[in-house]
Amino acid sequence: MRKFKNILFAMVFLLPLNAFAEGIDSGDTAWLLTSTALVLMMTIPGLFLFYGGLVRKKNVLSTITHSFAAAALISVSWVLIGYTLAFGGSESQFVGSLDHIGLKNIIGAANGTIPDYLFVAFQATFAIITVALITGAIAERAKFASYVLFAVLWSTLIYSPLCYWVWGGGWIGSMGALDFAGGTVVHMSSGTAALVAAFMYGRRAKSSSNTPHNVPFVVAGAALLWVGWFGFNAGSALGANGDAALAFLNTNTAASAAVIGWMLSEWVSKGVPTVVGAASGAIAGLVAITPAAGFVDPISSLYIGLIAGIICSYACSLKTQFGFDDTLDVVAIHGIGGLWGTIATGIFAVGIASNFAQVVIQMKAAAGTIIFVAIGTYIILFVIDQLFGLRVDEESETKGLDISEHGNEAYGD
Repeated sequence: MRKFKNILFAMVFLLPLNAFAEGIDSGDTAWLLTSTALVLMMTIPGLFLFYGGLVRKKNVLSTITHSFAAAALISVSWVLIGYTLAFGGSESQFVGSLDHIGLKNIIGAANGTIPDYLFVAFQATFAIITVALITGAIAERAKFASYVLFAVLWSTLIYSPLCYWVWGGGWIGSMGALDFAGGTVVHMSSGTAALVAAFMYGRRAKSSSNTPHNVPFVVAGAALLWVGWFGFNAGSALGANGDAALAFLNTNTAASAAVIGWMLSEWVSKGVPTVVGAASGAIAGLVAITPAAGFVDPISSLYIGLIAGIICSYACSLKTQFGFDDTLDVVAIHGIGGLWGTIATGIFAVGIASNFAQVVIQMKAAAGTIIFVAIGTYIILFVIDQLFGLRVDEESETKGLDISEHGNEAYGD
């Protein structure tokens, strides 16, 4: 009788588990588990330290909370609805089906050589950081309740369909656009949304100083982002393989070259290379290499990073020229850096029939991304503004959002 029970147990429980494991590679799975943790680390604590250090001390907690809340909100919405809209197979060229709503019909089968659940988790971290990046444009004046609603709506209605366009079987991927790890999906989308949000939120109230309150936070955050980006880019190979190794090397090379490019720009324009500038340069290089990481050789990644450091440094002046208040230069670094990286992918990609033709395709992908995200972001923010308002009142802004929105102070007396 005991022997019969053991056989029955094996048939009911162990055989299905073995079936799920068939085709799953332990090395690929281990690397993707590591990459997923690294990408989540980019947002918490990487981005919230980077952004938190750049704002004034009366707004550091509110800025940190934007990223922390994004991790929680998008993790839940991605499981419920976001993933299926991004990766639910569909005959449509514009959005995924509802076949995987609530992760229905995902029971642990392999996605290539990794478990489906791991792919879901990995992609969730991309959705999280994209929303969190946008908050840099509206820091120090955003009403938290309205931001919460915006985060969920934007991720569901803008990010997920765009993700489907590029990686899920939609029209951008179908026309042959190259985006290894999110130049359009993550960086151009967040940069475009940041530009629209900066205009719609309006300028911050005048104050005595808008200088970063904690530069070591900024550098520490940038360092965590740099290290986490290996999971972001090399992890997008979806395996421990040659593509991952190439993306890893290209990521580090581009970031390093961009630091040099940004410092050179500041030496020319300011007479000194600033610490904040060096940290920002690293992020610019990481942004620019993201779409190209697995498609170009290391020397090309050096060019991509160096140019990104220079152009993103000068792009920071655009907000002054055009009169919008992008608090933490999301447009300059992620919008312009992502655009340059998307086009540079076509210029430098190896193993393709025509780089010129590829550049044209990349520009179409960029244009489609910008138009869709700009219009969609405007509509979402317009509706939220009419219903609840986007920003805090002047008294709350003057007092600081840490106290007025969250009831805490970062630094005691």
